[in-house]
Amino acid sequence: MLFREPETAALEALLFVAKEPLTPEFLGEILELDSGKVEELLYELRTRYTADSSGLDLIEVNGGYKLGTKPQVARYIEILYKQPAQALSNAALEVLSIIAYKQPVTRGEVDFIRGVQSDRALATLVEKGLVKDVGRKEGPGRPILYATTEQFLLHFGLRSLEDMPDLDIESLSEEQVASTQE
Repeated sequence: MLFREPETAALEALLFVAKEPLTPEFLGEILELDSGKVEELLYELRTRYTADSSGLDLIEVNGGYKLGTKPQVARYIEILYKQPAQALSNAALEVLSIIAYKQPVTRGEVDFIRGVQSDRALATLVEKGLVKDVGRKEGPGRPILYATTEQFLLHFGLRSLEDMPDLDIESLSEEQVASTQE
């Protein structure tokens, strides 16, 4: 038998077809198993996918799980789809960084930090599903607040926002700090 347990096969199939990460609790409801058993099965899958012979990976995002491909096989997938990975522009990366570290944040606050308008870069990030509208700020005009999405976490291989690198302001030169405060 290919799988040690039929539940492992069912779990793998669910993770394969899911568009969004699935929590162990939700998987347990579907499989009629307690979340502890689901965690054991997830561990087995993770162990299986760590082998170099596997092109798949079990990805954890915000306490949920999904199947994805390993970065080492990305070039083959790009050839299959003939769509090379589209890199983000420097402006989009700047805007994304600001949103990731200051969220929730308004477009005006992003513009103030960057010193230039960010409309186009922000629109690109929303279109790619890396940031989203999470509400409105209290105050005049009630501007839209933006925050990162689960797609952001998946795109950068993060389990949660806590996995983002710390900003080390002390390592910046005095000139860099002065330019960010202007």
